[in-house]
Amino acid sequence: GAAAAAALLCSSSSLNMPKQIHEIKDFLLTARRKDARSVKIKRSKDVVKFKVRCSKYLYTLCVFDSEKADKLKQSLPPGLSVQDL
Repeated sequence: GAAAAAALLCSSSSLNMPKQIHEIKDFLLTARRKDARSVKIKRSKDVVKFKVRCSKYLYTLCVFDSEKADKLKQSLPPGLSVQDL
């Protein structure tokens, strides 16, 4: 019935792991999509992680160079909400 279908739907959506993006330009294209809602920036001592929330997936990009990370932060689309974690 409907309950079983709903349970199946919930279990399959939890299998959607975040997608990792390896290229900065791909990340910027993703961040410019109209379903991109927000960007979270998580800095640790040797890596900066950018996480962009789109309607279906959370996309992550790891940047190991802090200068590149600052440049990427500057080039994020202006309408997007950016959170530094």
